[in-house]
Amino acid sequence: MGGAVVGGESEKTYTANFTWYMFFSCTVAASGGALFGWDNGVTGGVVSMKGFLEKFFPDILTRESTQVGVGDLYCTYDDQRIQWFTSSLFLAGAVTEISGTTARLNRNYGRKFTMFASGIMFEIGAILLAAAEHYVMLILGRVFLGIAISFASVSVPMYNSEMAPPQLRGRLSQLFQVVLTFAIFAAQVINIGTEKLYPWGWRLSLGLAAVPATTLLLGGIFLDDTPNSLIERGHPEKARRVLEKIRGTTDVDEEYADIFEKAELAKQVTNPWTLLLFHKKYRPQLVCAACSTLFQQWTGINTIIFYAPQLFLSLGGSRTDALIATVVVGLCNHFSTYVSFWSADKFGRRFLFLQAGILKFPIPLMYSIQCCMQSSSSNPLMNPAPSWLGWYIMAFILLFDSAYAWSWGPLGWVYPFEIQPLETRPAGGAVASLMNLLFSFVIGQTYLSMLCTMKWGVFLLFAFCVLAMTISVALFFPETKGVPIEDCPFVFKKHWYWKKFANIKDPHSLQERILEQKRAAERGVTAENGASNGVDGDAINEIEMRRAEQ
Repeated sequence: MGGAVVGGESEKTYTANFTWYMFFSCTVAASGGALFGWDNGVTGGVVSMKGFLEKFFPDILTRESTQVGVGDLYCTYDDQRIQWFTSSLFLAGAVTEISGTTARLNRNYGRKFTMFASGIMFEIGAILLAAAEHYVMLILGRVFLGIAISFASVSVPMYNSEMAPPQLRGRLSQLFQVVLTFAIFAAQVINIGTEKLYPWGWRLSLGLAAVPATTLLLGGIFLDDTPNSLIERGHPEKARRVLEKIRGTTDVDEEYADIFEKAELAKQVTNPWTLLLFHKKYRPQLVCAACSTLFQQWTGINTIIFYAPQLFLSLGGSRTDALIATVVVGLCNHFSTYVSFWSADKFGRRFLFLQAGILKFPIPLMYSIQCCMQSSSSNPLMNPAPSWLGWYIMAFILLFDSAYAWSWGPLGWVYPFEIQPLETRPAGGAVASLMNLLFSFVIGQTYLSMLCTMKWGVFLLFAFCVLAMTISVALFFPETKGVPIEDCPFVFKKHWYWKKFANIKDPHSLQERILEQKRAAERGVTAENGASNGVDGDAINEIEMRRAEQ
């Protein structure tokens, strides 16, 4: 697939053909999403396995066997130790982001190196979990997984967004989420089989996490780093070769010049964190990147999925039926991701965000109504809801999951990376990953307690969170569809609110410095003109650079 792309406000045209090497590179890199997905899919099933609970959480088994009323159903898994098992991964990942480790690795050693480091850390974590004999080993294994996911959740979306041509960036950047959702589904299917391998099946489920990590490590051997990263780290010739290779043409002069220009200036930025956090010009990128992944958690997707087995049990089925129904939800999640994969570059990011919000707002409300109706029963497992109501709500849960899967699920990992200028891209990606991990930790550490205390009211809370975030997107998220990645920051210059920040003159802004240099060239202030007038041309260039920095 060839052709030119007109990049929105930049009005630039880059020649780019579809190449299998580019697709292969993005696909292998996206296998890093399987690290996150496998953990999401496995953890809930493992926590319900009898062998795992007997070894580490015997009190939970006792509670399961003695539950009588609705309150017991809501509070069965309200245990701080089991919440720490789940949330320690997110805390470790958040600390890694706060320390700046992920951003430094991406900036100083490249996206490919950081993905490799992620695979190695995940292998170590999987081995520790599969061999765990004590609770401390479980937590240590989760810490290694958290560090690995921290590395992958930044480097993989950044790698794919920089390798993809503008017209395919939305699709290829979403490969991370496509692979993630497939890994969730695969892990749920594996859990059905390993549950029958009592008492050691849980070890197999946790140990198989090494498979996607091995795929990332072996496939990564054949990858090149991105042209953006190579130039930034001082390898311009190799960057040119890689760009020609992934674009399928030698006509890459304009795109290479743009990348080179901005990468060279990005080297002069010694602390991207200072720029992103304390310079007003970058406030739009900071807020939108942080909110993109924060809003993923505000949807309540993790809480809805967690409670799905209990809902399916209330329909009158067996525990095996409930597990199978959960797999159906995972399968729906995966295939719904393809809607965004094919439509994000056609209809835009904002459209998918907004329509998902409209669909998702009433669903937690309906869910809470069903749970409220069930609360009048002495035991929902013994007195299931009317079948019409139960299946009605089940259909709504599948719709809720689908709406998330084609909007906030994939685009929450695309949008925060593509809006960043090169000088703050590693830091901006780290902020996005930090918010996801930090609030995943908060929800993982508090949700079971909230469910026990608030019962069905917790779903009302998430319904109004969905409403608030949808309004925020409508007001503050500009469209980036079809804009070359190095020009995406310009979309804020015409936004009704962000333009007052984006148009601030900032000496650290690469865009401002480039524009100043071009204006200087247009005014004829060059070394050649200066020399013809008997003036030191180098001195004139130095003056112009100082003016640009001022």
